[in-house]
Amino acid sequence: MRPTSADPLEHITTAISNIRKIVIGHTRESFANDLIVRLAVERLLELISEASRHISAEAKAQEPSIHWRRLADLGNRLRHAYHETDAGLLWDMIENDLEPLDKFLKRIAN
Repeated sequence: MRPTSADPLEHITTAISNIRKIVIGHTRESFANDLIVRLAVERLLELISEASRHISAEAKAQEPSIHWRRLADLGNRLRHAYHETDAGLLWDMIENDLEPLDKFLKRIAN
């Protein structure tokens, strides 16, 4: 079955929720040193990146504070430059980008 236009929004929301659960109790340093947690978060961020490509340009224009290009680029980086993954960049995205993205998705889903 083909995905609907609402599916990517749900996929991103679920991935954000899962990332939040995975990183509970972690600091930047403990995250960087926990390979299993980092790999799980990388995969979820890759999913978010890919799903974000299916959000319309019109919807994205409603929230210019979200770094849409950086989000899309992250997926490419995780897929193609996987050997250069920077745990600090991932942690920054967790701390700074997930909350605005989650709020935006909740707002446009209604």
